[in-house]
Amino acid sequence: MSARVVLAIVVILAVLALAAIILWPFIGRRQPGPAGAPQTTSDWYELSFTTPVYPDRAQNHKGGLDEKLVTLIDSSRRTLDIAAYDFDLRNVAQAMARAKQRGVTVRMVTDTDTIENTKDAEIQASLKIVRDAGIPIVDDQRRSIMHHKFAVSDRAVVLTGSWNFTIGDTYRLNNHAIIIRSPEIAANFANEFEKMHVQRRFGPTKPKDVPNPVVNVGGARVETHFASETDPSGRIVEVIGGARQRIDFLAFSFTHDKIGGAMLERAQAGVQVRGVFENTGSETRFSEFGRMRDAKLEVYQDGNPYVMHHKVIVVDSRFTVFGSYNFSANASDDNDENLLIVDDPKLAAAFLAEADRMVALAKNPPQRR
Repeated sequence: MSARVVLAIVVILAVLALAAIILWPFIGRRQPGPAGAPQTTSDWYELSFTTPVYPDRAQNHKGGLDEKLVTLIDSSRRTLDIAAYDFDLRNVAQAMARAKQRGVTVRMVTDTDTIENTKDAEIQASLKIVRDAGIPIVDDQRRSIMHHKFAVSDRAVVLTGSWNFTIGDTYRLNNHAIIIRSPEIAANFANEFEKMHVQRRFGPTKPKDVPNPVVNVGGARVETHFASETDPSGRIVEVIGGARQRIDFLAFSFTHDKIGGAMLERAQAGVQVRGVFENTGSETRFSEFGRMRDAKLEVYQDGNPYVMHHKVIVVDSRFTVFGSYNFSANASDDNDENLLIVDDPKLAAAFLAEADRMVALAKNPPQRR
């Protein structure tokens, strides 16, 4: 190798090193979580997570959970029921309109606050698309909230999770959504929808029935719970009480003393407890963050400059509690909520990977602009 070639290689390496030094502060700082958070699939579900980018830019609004819901809607052939607390995704509204035009029976339930939010042009534009397609919308007409975020397609497939059907929830907030292919579980959500859309029953006034409260699918055991016709907090405390090794959680709102107390009790028994709280509200006297921090548990305030919106508890890397249900008395006693408790190590592992990302982000948040 000639001296000239060696010199050229040295110069190139020096330039690359200098570029790395200059760009290093910007690498990995724009995203509150690592890019490409994994999708986990099995023969009966598809679990996906949002991957917010900070700062948010419209050109990054592609490949998100909204497109998965659009695909689900476009596959519907007979019926489609949408229960959405918040709603401003025009592509979802347009997919609902297309379904209606091809003969699918499409219905919607939402919260009155969403209907009456006339200051938000995106919400009203999306609702107009739905109304103009002749899709009936029922709102709850009460102070407590219709907090569901689910879709049921052909009474065979259901999408649910923490994800509201909005641009912000899709591209700014940390969320999850699961698509479950099980007629039995879909029947549970369809039954809940009928109570609201047909019977006009909301909150604790709804009948307490669930057609298939426990379903075994794909080797997993799945419990379906709905609040506030019933209070699922007792069952959550029971699952936490069975912890022998570790408890991991991600909580947008965590003010339920009994659920927090159950975690503290297991921590005193030697169980490892780790959790991330959404920063907003975590310093108030109502939040469980303070007493867990005072008890020296491994708890963090999240690092997303926007919002960490998950509602997840994983016990012993096996049981996963998740859905629309925040860990609060309002969720238990007043709102319309759904909650799944799944005994499946593979699903738990996917949520634990998300918890790892949220902990890493809490420890190294991006610089706010």
